[in-house]
Amino acid sequence: MRSSYSIQSHLLLLCGLISLTTQKDVPDTFRFPPSEAVDNVNPLIGNGGDSPNGSGGMIPSTSPPFAMTRWVAQTSENYVSVTPYNYTATSIHGFQATHQPAIWMGESGQVVISPGAGQVQPKFDNRGMSFTHENEVITASYYSVNMNAIEGGQISAEQSSTSRVGHLRFTFIGTRQPYVLVEATRASVLGSSDPHNLTYPQGSIFINPDTREISGNNPERQDFIIAPVSTPAKHWSGYFCARFDQPFAAWGVSKNNTLFDGQTSGNGTLLSGYVSFSPEVVEVSVRIGVSFISVEQARKNLDMEVPDGNTLEDTATATRSAWAEKLELIKIKGASKDQLQTFYTAFFHTLQAYPYEQSEYGQYYSGYDDAVHQGISYTGYSNWDTFRAEWAWLILFAPDRIPGMVQSMLQDYKEGGRLPMWKNIIETNIMVATHADSLIAEAVLKGMAGFDLETAWEAVYSDATVPPVNDTTTVYFDRQENVDYEVRAGLTSVYEEKGWVADDIHSESASRTLDYSYDDFAVSVLAGLLNKSEEERFFRQRSLQNPFTIFNSLTGFMEARNASGAWAGPDNGWTEGDKWAYTFDVIHDTPGLIARKGGNVMFVKFLDEHFDGGHNDHTNEPSHHIPYLYSLAGAASKSQSRIRQIAESNYNASVNGLSGNEDCGQMSAWYLFSALGFYPVNPASGSYVVGSPFFDEVEIQFPLSNATSLKIIAEGAPSRPFVNSLTINSADILSPIISHNQILDGGRFEFIMSSRPQAWGSSTLNNNTDLTNEQGKSPQYYIHGTP
Repeated sequence: MRSSYSIQSHLLLLCGLISLTTQKDVPDTFRFPPSEAVDNVNPLIGNGGDSPNGSGGMIPSTSPPFAMTRWVAQTSENYVSVTPYNYTATSIHGFQATHQPAIWMGESGQVVISPGAGQVQPKFDNRGMSFTHENEVITASYYSVNMNAIEGGQISAEQSSTSRVGHLRFTFIGTRQPYVLVEATRASVLGSSDPHNLTYPQGSIFINPDTREISGNNPERQDFIIAPVSTPAKHWSGYFCARFDQPFAAWGVSKNNTLFDGQTSGNGTLLSGYVSFSPEVVEVSVRIGVSFISVEQARKNLDMEVPDGNTLEDTATATRSAWAEKLELIKIKGASKDQLQTFYTAFFHTLQAYPYEQSEYGQYYSGYDDAVHQGISYTGYSNWDTFRAEWAWLILFAPDRIPGMVQSMLQDYKEGGRLPMWKNIIETNIMVATHADSLIAEAVLKGMAGFDLETAWEAVYSDATVPPVNDTTTVYFDRQENVDYEVRAGLTSVYEEKGWVADDIHSESASRTLDYSYDDFAVSVLAGLLNKSEEERFFRQRSLQNPFTIFNSLTGFMEARNASGAWAGPDNGWTEGDKWAYTFDVIHDTPGLIARKGGNVMFVKFLDEHFDGGHNDHTNEPSHHIPYLYSLAGAASKSQSRIRQIAESNYNASVNGLSGNEDCGQMSAWYLFSALGFYPVNPASGSYVVGSPFFDEVEIQFPLSNATSLKIIAEGAPSRPFVNSLTINSADILSPIISHNQILDGGRFEFIMSSRPQAWGSSTLNNNTDLTNEQGKSPQYYIHGTP
């Protein structure tokens, strides 16, 4: 998603692991219930680096799966391209309830809790307390750190959270009078190019000494500048209610960094409330409910999720239990400690907040019509990223969430007129195409139910046939402001008539052409499932014809075209990729692409040229499926080799353990599927391409009621990347394709692995010795740096 990866960071990842400083041991009280899977989660993986694309853009937050709010120690004031916590920082300025779904998206309605001692420090720069990583404990459900108080002594902070409630405990050791500040509003950075481009949201703060509460609201929503003009979400706000366990000795309000002691309420910019405690107070606990509806709803959320009397240990146990329930679905044998951490942290990443809960006990605020509705709702839909493999992973391991996630998209359609492309509270028009079509079609194809199928069809049909406003005159460039829904820009200007999106009318035209074609395929799949035969034929035909309208047979590459039909140049019209990545981006018609490239032999040579020439960029999603294409051209052993190389080069258990931005779980989903031995190249097909399983044995308990357990046996796989044979429940599998139903039917997948390329699935190689690895046309596979 919208980034330019740092070469320096990639070299750092390739040259070796950046070791994490040894942390304190996790206290026994925060290791319950026992779970080896949860113990192998390292939330720091993908957080390091000193640039926006220096690693995965992840944060070490504590929250259950799909939480509405993630709580994290605050080392930075976050905005688009900056996260709240970065491993390179040396001071902590508070603890933040963040709703920033990804590093390249904006924050919305956050609240920050900042402990201190002595003089109250409302300003971010002045309130930072130094710390070292040796004094941190970081887990999926519990965080703690010892900080050096500004006026002497130490403050120990501990944190856990539920979906809508943060739970913190502060211990003051040898300090002056303790206080806690609750920040409602701050200066808000717009965009990513200039951190001095600021607005000043106006919030509110209320202090009630009798109930020991500080409440208020924060309307900050950094992505408002790129929202469709027809859905401004004018009355949106984040709300909070913080309740303390100790009586207040004094209180006040800070406005524009000026303290007003004794005040109990305030409105405006740069706004905080603060309370101090008696000097003899050593420990203070605070629970903070958050809401997108009202302060009263925030208070209800607090009482529902962490009621009075619940300890921090209780909260952490509940959150750890939620993670254990999911992560223990997969058990691995034959993995190193680093591999276990890489795998289970990837599993953790896929379930964190992609998308995340927006509804609150049966109701939700919708920015599309600026009203509160009954129902279930989610936000944080990065569909251009997640349609590739993240969504398929959720269908397998969080199927209980899929009906609500699909219904939420349909509600967005009914309330705003369009399905989401990249929803961050409301639509943001980021990325291209309407991949909600793929998500819905794949869900229906794979047996998900519990949402309105007729509305689903109406919505995806609208995507495929109804152009955006001013389609022939609006460019829809990246993060363009003051426009309406982007959806399929160029649908009427050329695509419907000639088959391509015109580069002299719209940005990213070539990528749009290919992505729209795939989405047409997904629409045809849904039409077929709903017995709409005429529509199925129409969209299937369009999906198969249109990609090749931009195939330049003279160069052998996809290339953007102008409205006149003239070629626009090989470097024009791409979204986070180039002519190399996108020439392989006909995922729904690989046979058609192979034919255009001259058949299997020429296609395999073209793949070799792509990889050997250094063109494969795994840090961005358009390349994720490419290593699996060898298998579809009769060269499975080359897929197996490339997959292992990519996994070794782009993933590890260090702070820089993701080579590119996580992008809402997609980077991790690639690794997880690849580690199991198969990947959904064409998600809307219901099939998976077999790769190279990483471990000796994996046992999976699928949470679906109609699924049975699956055991994947691949003895010797850690050092033997090549597949000699595959059987599924004793039946020989002769081609590298398996179905979704075969996976859910479970039983035993048994791979016989080898240290050298094998004939299985490699008929093209078997008949053409000049293509084999032994002839040096592909780099030799390396295991942990040794041939």
